[in-house]
Amino acid sequence: MGVLHREHNITSYGYNDDKIPTDSSELQKKTESSIRQEFFKYTHESPMPRPYASIELEKMKHVKYLLKDIDELPAYWASLDAGKPWLIYWIFHALDLLGYKIPVQYAKRAISSLSHMQCATGGFAGGPGQMAHLAPTYAAVNTLAIIGTKEAYDLINRDTLLEFLMRVKQKDGSFKTMEGGEIDVRGSYCALAVATLTNLVTPELTEGAAEYIRRCQTYEGGIGGVPGVEAHGGYAFCGLAALEILGRTDLLDADMFIKWSSRRQMSLEGGFQGRTNKLVDGCYSFWMGGVFPIIGKMLESKGQNTDILDFVFDREALQEYLLVACQSKKGGLRDKPEKSPDFYHTCYCLSGLSLSQHHMTFRHDLKDIAPGPLSSLLWVEEDERQSVVGSPSNVIHPTHPVLNVRTDKVRKALVYFYGKVAQDIVDEVDIEVIRN
Repeated sequence: MGVLHREHNITSYGYNDDKIPTDSSELQKKTESSIRQEFFKYTHESPMPRPYASIELEKMKHVKYLLKDIDELPAYWASLDAGKPWLIYWIFHALDLLGYKIPVQYAKRAISSLSHMQCATGGFAGGPGQMAHLAPTYAAVNTLAIIGTKEAYDLINRDTLLEFLMRVKQKDGSFKTMEGGEIDVRGSYCALAVATLTNLVTPELTEGAAEYIRRCQTYEGGIGGVPGVEAHGGYAFCGLAALEILGRTDLLDADMFIKWSSRRQMSLEGGFQGRTNKLVDGCYSFWMGGVFPIIGKMLESKGQNTDILDFVFDREALQEYLLVACQSKKGGLRDKPEKSPDFYHTCYCLSGLSLSQHHMTFRHDLKDIAPGPLSSLLWVEEDERQSVVGSPSNVIHPTHPVLNVRTDKVRKALVYFYGKVAQDIVDEVDIEVIRN
C-alpha cells in the first residue's frame, strides 16, 4: 500500500476541521503541510518525481551521528543525568540495527559505566549514586544483551536484581518503578522483560500482573498507564508486551485493542500518533507499530488469518514516513520534519522501521517445547513477507518484537542465562526453518 503511490492527489488526504479551526487542528494542518512537502517529491504530482527506488536510508550518516558525541555529550544532555543507561541503550541499539559493529573499546566502556550504576541492593540506577529504577534497569540489561559478551552478562547481579524486582512488586500485581515511586504499566513491562532475559521469571513475580494490566485497558480499547486514565501508545505496547511475556494476551478485548491501534496510524503521514487527536511522532513507529506482530500472534492463537494485518497496519506507509520525513540531512532520525534529531528518536524510528520491514511471526507449532519466558525464542522472520521501501539496501536487522533487542542477541542472551534448554529450542527452531 503506502502513501506515495495512491491514485488521488496527496492534497486530498489529511485532516478535515469542518471549517471550525482550533489550536489543535491548526497544528495538525501545519504538520501535514510540512510532510506533504517531503512526500511531494516522490509523487506523480511533482513535475519531475524522484524514483521510488531512490528513497534511501542514510546508514552511514546515522552511524556518524550516533558516534560523534559518544565520547562527550553536549551540555544539553545534562537533563538526562538520571537516564544514562538509556543514552547508552539508544545509541547501541540503533548502531546494532544498522549493522555497525560496536567497537570493543566502546563496549568495555559501557560495561564499566553500567557497573557504577548497578546498586548494591539490586537493579540499576539512572546514574552513579542514584536509586535503582526499573526503567534504567531495563535499558542497562538490554545494553548488556546487545554487547553480548560473558563480561557483559556477568555484570548483572541476578540475585540482587530479583530481590529488587520483588521489592517493587505490589500486592495488586502492579510494579512501582522504584521503591517509593509511582506505579504504571511501564514498570510491569520493564520488570518482566528484564526477568525474561536473565531467567528470573518466578510465580511470585508474575502473580496478579496480567490481571492488573487488564484493568488498564480503556473504553477506547488501548491501554493506559494505570486503570482509569487515557490510552497511550507507549503504555499500549508495554502492557501488551508484558501480557505476551505472561502468556495472557487473551485477557484483553482484542477487537477493541486492534481498532484503537489501527486508528493511530495517520492517513496522510503514514506514521503513528500516540493518542487520539495528537500529532504524528516518529517514536511511535515502534511503540505503536510494535503491537502488530503481537496482535498477529493473538489472531493466530484464535485460528484467525493474519492477512487482516495488511488492512489494519500499512507497513509501507510507515516506512515512507520514516525514510522520507524523519531522516535529518545531518544524520539521525527525528519526530517529524520540523524537529531536530536525537538519540531517542533515532533508536525508536529504526526499531519501528525494522518491525515494518521484517514480518515477525510466532512458531505456535513449537510452543510445547518452549514454556514461559523461553517462548521468546519462538519469534522468527517470514522471509517471503519481508517488505523494504526504496532501495534494497535500506533493510536493517530484525529486532525482537517483545524485547526490542536484535533477535540474534536475544537468542544468545537466553542461551547464556537458561543454558542447554534454550540451546535445544534454538536448534529445533533452526531445524524447522530449514525443513520449511
